[in-house]
Order: sequence, then structure tokens, then C-alpha cells
Amino acid sequence: MDYLDTVERVAHSLLGYAREQSAWKSCRKTNAVTVYWRPSVEFPGNLYKGDGIINGSPDKVWECLKPVPDGLRVKWDDNVKKFELIKRVNDNVSVCRTVTPSAAMGIIAPRDFVDVVLVKKYEDGTITSNATHVEHPDCLPQQGYVRGFNHPCGCFCVPIPGEPGKTQVLSFFQTDLGGLLPRSVVDSFFPSSMTQFYCNLAKAVKSL
Repeated sequence: MDYLDTVERVAHSLLGYAREQSAWKSCRKTNAVTVYWRPSVEFPGNLYKGDGIINGSPDKVWECLKPVPDGLRVKWDDNVKKFELIKRVNDNVSVCRTVTPSAAMGIIAPRDFVDVVLVKKYEDGTITSNATHVEHPDCLPQQGYVRGFNHPCGCFCVPIPGEPGKTQVLSFFQTDLGGLLPRSVVDSFFPSSMTQFYCNLAKAVKSL
């Protein structure tokens, strides 16, 4: 599989999501984040966007978000139980396995996801993670986990002009959780999960 071509196309898609202003519908709003959704063109589900301001420089925020084994993400993100490196393609691209715990009072069983991940920086200082599901012979489905599938997803740490101590964080999720979950459970899970994601991220950055 051409991991580089796959993940570059993902980065192009995410940049399009970030620039797109219309078609989004707000579904949840807190002091930390506004969560939007629209139907996904990738699979029969929804694409979710989170947009919030975090008190911390882009570098500090990225330190909490960057997708690396033994990184800070597993310490503060309730939805990431384990993050494993399966293959390093180059300095910026890797194939990784993410394990998530049970959720929604046990209705959602533990999942695992295998993704190719690209870390990309833009000229304006924005730092991004870009990911989508792939297959890898060293990471076949395992007993005890439902294999889920992430469609183009990731996070943007965007500098705010004139405010070096603040960062706009855009997050995009469009995930097929797999299994036989009621649509109502899935549709309620993501907005609430993303709200908690921003709350926990803000606490993690503050503690650095």
C-alpha cells in the first residue's frame, strides 16, 4: 500500500474541511468548543468538527496532541488507552494502532484502530496531524477489541495572530466504530466525547 500517497490525500481533504465555512451545523457548544457536524462523503455516517481556543502556544498544545508512543495523549485523553507504533515510514509518516476503552456506560466495547498518520506543518505555523485507516500485516484484528475505521481525521493547531499564548484547535472526526451499535448511540457519543476532549486538553496544556 502506498502510505505516503494515501496520507497526503488525507491532508488535502482535511485542509478542505478546515477552509469550508458552509454546510456545517452546530450540535453542541460550551465555553471551550463548538462542535459541528455534516454528513460524511467517506462513509454512511457523520463528519464532526470541533473548533475551540486553548490557552497555550501552538507548540505547547501540540506537545499534548502529537501522535507518538509514550506521548502525553494517553495520559489526558479519556478515549486513548494505548498508542502503538507499527511502522515508521519516514520522519513524518507512521502506521499506528490506537486502543480505546469501553464507552457510553459499556454500550460501546473497547476498540482498536490502525491508521497511517502524517504530521504536517504549514507556512503560517499551523501544525497538523492527518490520519486514515489502513491495513498492516503486523496488526491484524485482535480478540477482545472491535476493529474500527477512522476516515480522514486529525487536528490542527493554528496560531492566532497577535496572541502567541493562545491556539485555535480544529479537530475532525469521522469514525466507523464497527459492530452493531444503534445509530442514536453513535450520534450522541461523538459530540459529548469531543466536548470532553477539549476540556481535558485545556487542563493538560495548563499543567505543562
